[in-house]
Amino acid sequence: MKKNVLVTGGAGFIGSHLVGKLLAEGAWHITIVDDLNDFYSPAIKHANLALFQDSPDVEFVEADIRNLAALEAVFEGRRFDTIVHLAARAGVRPSLLEPQLYIETNINGTTNLLELARKYDVKQFVFGSSSSVYGENEKVPFAEDDPIFNPISPYAATKAAGELICHTYSHLFGIRTVCLRFFTVYGARQRPDLAIHKFAKLIDDDKPIPVFGDGSTRRDYTYIDDIIGGVRAAMSFEGSMHEVFNLGESETTELSRLIEMLESSLGKKAIIDRQPSQPGDVPITFADISKARRMLGYDPKTKIEDGIPKFVEWFRSHRSANA
Repeated sequence: MKKNVLVTGGAGFIGSHLVGKLLAEGAWHITIVDDLNDFYSPAIKHANLALFQDSPDVEFVEADIRNLAALEAVFEGRRFDTIVHLAARAGVRPSLLEPQLYIETNINGTTNLLELARKYDVKQFVFGSSSSVYGENEKVPFAEDDPIFNPISPYAATKAAGELICHTYSHLFGIRTVCLRFFTVYGARQRPDLAIHKFAKLIDDDKPIPVFGDGSTRRDYTYIDDIIGGVRAAMSFEGSMHEVFNLGESETTELSRLIEMLESSLGKKAIIDRQPSQPGDVPITFADISKARRMLGYDPKTKIEDGIPKFVEWFRSHRSANA
């Protein structure tokens, strides 16, 4: 008998890749909940959903996680073995402009799902968190037991709060909660607002790319296939009732070097538009993944030098297919 999983945000970048992975396994019936909001073009999310439209094992429900009644209708008549909660308002900079929206979606929405998990006896809850919870962490690489009490953006604060709420529900109601701190995910179908996709498009169009600061910020860029391997392992995790894991590559790349790799793969030179450093941006993200390796069997394979050409290959084919 197939297991039932609810994937919130399943029409998005990471969510659609997870749905594809679970479909390929052939052991899951997947319910996707997504509100198809306009944070970026809903047409992209519709295109992601179209990948699964012929599968009897995928069911899509358009609903906003802030709406408890709409979510409860999803749970009624279904029995989920696992919830993978990826729906969120994402992005550090946009959260500075609309903090209330981020709080309502990322904190209240997460609480709604945990409350329904409690009510409908769902035993496994995987929460998509973020490396942003570490803030300006002076210790590198970042480890899961580092303090996260100094977030520097509303987005980061909401993700840290989500982790705390997960712990509370695990402690009180016996739901196993696994929080995954994603480190700068990229690859095919990456959101267009994220740096790699945004820069690739601007460079390809011979337009200036905005570079905030001097280009020395460093990020731990993580290829989508590696992230999905970690999410999939978290769905099957049977250890303690609440755990937090970093999912990164455990290597950092300077922004200026990232631009060079994009230039090389695209065969074009970037036009740099220097901008002041942005409030909310951290100087470095760097994942200690020893815990995830040990407890999840997490084993990232794709180095940035290989991942960027893979992304550009998808980007070019995607552009030509939709020209």
